[in-house]
Formats: sequence, structure tokens, C-alpha cells
Amino acid sequence: MATLTGSINITLAIALANVMDIGQSNYPINFGVNFPFENGSGDGQASAAWTDERTIAASGSENLDMAGVLADAFGATFSVTKIKGLLVAANANNTNDVLVGGHASAAVASFFGDATDILRVKPGGAIALIAPKAAGYAVIPTTADLIKVANSAGGTPVTYKILIIGA
Repeated sequence: MATLTGSINITLAIALANVMDIGQSNYPINFGVNFPFENGSGDGQASAAWTDERTIAASGSENLDMAGVLADAFGATFSVTKIKGLLVAANANNTNDVLVGGHASAAVASFFGDATDILRVKPGGAIALIAPKAAGYAVIPTTADLIKVANSAGGTPVTYKILIIGA
């Protein structure tokens, strides 16, 4: 069985500048958060990872099952009861948005206020949901274990990359 160690890092580095009557004013913004993970299921721990690059046909959708259908990089079954990190990045060449969430009957709804809610990932954009505490985002086999990913419109397919870590 594989063990998991690593971290999720999010870094923002922006410079605001304003030309004044004499000179220029600068305000550098540096912000970062780091979420280290060790192997396990408690605070700051995860034990499974699944990642893929996928394409969805125009107006299409797919359901990603968190409880025993997907296989990890080593061919082992990916099955978690809590998600500690979900990252989705839409290809910059997409015309349509990538929609995450909103499965009708068995949604992993703990990301949202309501099971029908969705996150819209614009072309070239990304989302990251990180829950490093022991509870994570709840996954309940059979009743709340599907993450729906959909193409927002017709005409063209969408491509996205996804990473899920959990325990």
C-alpha cells in the first residue's frame, strides 16, 4: 500500500503601482498558505491521492466516484471517506467552463451549502478546496460519493486536470 506525504502550496505575488505627481508608489502583496500532509487520517494527514487529465464532450458530464471506482497511479482502488484537497484546473484553450458539483442524487455535498450547487471553473482558471483537519469534506459511500464534472455548453469539449487527496 502506498503512503502519502507532501503539501499543497498556494502563493500570491502581486505588485500594485501608482504614478504620483513626483515619483511612484508601490505596494507589493505577497500572500501564501501551505498545507503539509503526512500519511494518515487525522489533522494534516491524508492517505490516498487520485489525479487525471480528462476531456468532456460538448454538453457532456461525468461522475467521479470517491468510493471504489477510480484507480490511483499504482492501479490501487481510490476510496476515501473524507476529502482533504480538491484541485481542478481548466485548460486555457477551453471555450466553455468546467462545472464541478451538482450531482442529482449522490453528490459529495460537503463542499457546498446545497447538493445542487456548482463551482464554475473558467478557461485557464482553477479552484482549490482544502480541508486539512481530520473531518475533511465528508464522503458517504453510495449516498454522497459522486463529484459531477460537466461541460457548461455545447459546441466544443472541455479539458481539465484534477487532483483529489483524502483519507
